[in-house]
Amino acid sequence: MLKHFFLFAICILTLNFSATSQDAIGARIKWSESLKTPANTYLSKVIASDASGHYILRRTTGLVGRTNKINIEHYDSNMEFVRGEKIDLRYNKKDRDFEDVIMLDGQLYLLTTFNNDAKKKNYLFTQKISKRLQPAKDIKKIAEIDTRNKAREGSYDFHISRDSSKVLVYNALPLKNRDAEQFALQVFDNTFESLWSKNVTLPYDNDRFAVEEYKVSNTGDVYMMGVIYQDKNRTRRRGKPTYSYTVLAYTKDGDKKREYRISLDDKFITDLTFEIDNDGDLVCSGFYSNKGTYSIKGTYFFKIDTETKEVYDKNLKEFDFDFITEDYNDRKKERLRRAEERESNRAPELFQYDLDKLILRSDGGAILVAEQFFIEQRYNNFNRYGNTTFDIFYYYNDIIVVNIKPNGEIQWASRIPKRQLTSNDQGYFSSYAMAIGKDKLYFVYNDNGRNFDDDPNNRIRSFNGRNSVIALSEVYKDGTVKSYPIASNRDERIITRPKVCKQSGRNEMLIYGELNRKFKLGALTFD
Repeated sequence: MLKHFFLFAICILTLNFSATSQDAIGARIKWSESLKTPANTYLSKVIASDASGHYILRRTTGLVGRTNKINIEHYDSNMEFVRGEKIDLRYNKKDRDFEDVIMLDGQLYLLTTFNNDAKKKNYLFTQKISKRLQPAKDIKKIAEIDTRNKAREGSYDFHISRDSSKVLVYNALPLKNRDAEQFALQVFDNTFESLWSKNVTLPYDNDRFAVEEYKVSNTGDVYMMGVIYQDKNRTRRRGKPTYSYTVLAYTKDGDKKREYRISLDDKFITDLTFEIDNDGDLVCSGFYSNKGTYSIKGTYFFKIDTETKEVYDKNLKEFDFDFITEDYNDRKKERLRRAEERESNRAPELFQYDLDKLILRSDGGAILVAEQFFIEQRYNNFNRYGNTTFDIFYYYNDIIVVNIKPNGEIQWASRIPKRQLTSNDQGYFSSYAMAIGKDKLYFVYNDNGRNFDDDPNNRIRSFNGRNSVIALSEVYKDGTVKSYPIASNRDERIITRPKVCKQSGRNEMLIYGELNRKFKLGALTFD
């Protein structure tokens, strides 16, 4: 899968890069020594960081989603290797399937499943992992799903509350014909002691409703956000909205059910996400369009009182022409401006932005973050066997950051220019990592080093493995964006993987990069 990209990576070109730029921006990286990647493994995620260092999960390559073994590694705060353990998922001579490893209140937990063909059930287990990375002998079953056969077995999903005190285990129940979809909701504390569980039936037909997001609050209430479609083919088209959003709430240990319909009147909600604030109210934000496609014209924000259903602190902000056309050349801008003057419905909009984060600020405000992402499939000519081949291109482009005041007023929206284009690699080295500082937001991503040269045309070049640098964009309280190269991937003989980099402290992010059979960890410190 990564073959095409590594052909690019091996050919990284020489880049004139000065380490003094780190001093100028008040951010610095301390790298570990170059380490050897264990055979047939890849880093799946940084599990967590604590006072003892960092915990990392490795998976086995060559298998899609399932493997009999996983590797957990521990590195100290100086990123020196402490120990690593291969965790065997066999139990009583039976193979369990790996689900995840998480840390709650300083304790590592292994989550696994086992499909019992004879009893037609799929079981979910938790198991403590010691600080020496040894799994406890006691395995605790916390959930089970009825399954008709292994090929159609049910699967589990998880969500952890904002304060990490509650865990939601969520799974769809087997459907019968065209019945409304049913779900099992189970809420646990942070030691996996059960607080409540309930099977719920959604109030809509399965072919007209799609669950998009679910969350558990700090108090153990469950909220499910979904899309209601007017027709069964779930189409979104121009004209009037053919779909609407709703949030279903299950409170009082699941005994009380309420529904909150989401609407922006005649505007299309193209994206919606939500959080539950400290008062138990819903905080909703996202993007809207005037055209009813997957493009966006502006952003919105509002809150819903979960007791009265009152909508308050509602605000919309339309992106202005210059914001939308920021990366266009003068000729294209002028053409779009003339088109907008002739017909208002031809005003330009942004397209294909994915909502990534809605961050609740301590003062009651919020930060919304989104990234432009889309996939393009290009067919090639017939190969020598007479088959048509194709390449899949992954585009990860600009980041949008929206700042919202406690009263719901949308204070500013900023864009971080970014171009990342790779093929046949699932965007392995693309996208970004984010950290929250005292008075700034930090975004780390791979960039083309030539973007930091003086260019009179202000042209943005794509990251594709060549001229590769680690870039840092700082977003200030007033929306100002400053971007800098902070390290050369070529000099470090790695390529950074932003998707697995993670904030590891108040002013620190753990950076991970790899190339061929070598990898490095880096501590990026923000002053």
